[in-house]
Amino acid sequence: MKFIAIDFETANPCLSSVCQVGLVTFDENSQVHKWKTLINPEDYFDKMNISVHGIEQDHVKDAPRFPLIFEQLAEMLTGQVVVHHTGFDKIALGRATAKHKLPAIECSWLDTAKVVRMTWPQLQSRGYGLANAAKMLGIEFGHHDAEEDARVAGEILLRAIRHSGVSLTEWLSRVSSPMSSTSTGRPWRKFVQEDYRREGNPAGPLAGETVVFTGALQIPRCEAADLAAEAGCDVADSVTKATTLLVVGDQDIRVLAGHEKSGKHRKAEALMAKGHSLRIVGESDFQRLIAKNGE
Repeated sequence: MKFIAIDFETANPCLSSVCQVGLVTFDENSQVHKWKTLINPEDYFDKMNISVHGIEQDHVKDAPRFPLIFEQLAEMLTGQVVVHHTGFDKIALGRATAKHKLPAIECSWLDTAKVVRMTWPQLQSRGYGLANAAKMLGIEFGHHDAEEDARVAGEILLRAIRHSGVSLTEWLSRVSSPMSSTSTGRPWRKFVQEDYRREGNPAGPLAGETVVFTGALQIPRCEAADLAAEAGCDVADSVTKATTLLVVGDQDIRVLAGHEKSGKHRKAEALMAKGHSLRIVGESDFQRLIAKNGE
C-alpha cells in the first residue's frame, strides 16, 4: 500500500493563488518521504491568509512559479493515490494548472474527510475538519503548514484503515458512494424559503458546514443557497460564530487588494482573527467544491 498526502496554502481567497505545497508519501505503516516548497503565486497576498499561514510576499519573491515546479509535482503524483482533507486542495491544484494552461495530473483522489465521516459516527455530520479529527485521534501538529497538514491527513487515513479494517483500495470505492440521510441520524427535506436561509442535507459532502454568501454572484442567490443546501451546508444570512464558509462573488474577490470589503467579509475576518475555524473562498471555487468530484 502506498499513497501520497497533499496540501496547499494560498495567498488569498482564490484557490489558484497557491503559495506553498507539501507532499508526504506513506506506506502501510508510516511516512517514508516528504517534500515541500514555497511558490510565487504572482498574485497579491491577503492579510487574512498571511495571518493563517504566516507566508508573506517577501518570503516567495525568489520562490519558483507554479509552472517551474509542475513537472516535479506531476512526476510524483501521476498514477498515484493522492490523499487530501476536504475538497479545497484538489480544487487548488486544478485551478493552478488551469491558470497556467498546464495539463491535468492523472491520479486517484481520496478525501480523508469523507473517510473520517464514514469511520467515526460521532464525526459523521460535523467536527470532521483536520484539526478536530487530529485532536480526537491524538495526533499533534502545527496547523497551516502545507507539509504538516499533508502529514496529518495521511496519519488520519492510516488510523482509519486500522480502525475500520477497510483497505486503501476499498476506501477509494467506498467514498464514491453517497451516505444516506438516515445514516446521519435525521431525515432531510429541502426547505424552500423566501429568504436565503436553508437547512443542509445531512448526507451531503459538506454536511456540518454553515455558509454565508456576500457580493455579486454569477447565479441568483436563491439558487446558490439551494445548491449549497443540497451539498450539505446550512445556509445563513449573516456571519456568526457558527459560520464556517464565507463565499464571496468572484468580481469582489478580484478587487479585494486595496479595496473595501463587505461588512460580512470584515466580520468573518474578525472571527478568524479570534481563532474561529472559518474559510473565505470565491464563488467559482465554491461551485467546484459542491460539484460532483470537485470539477
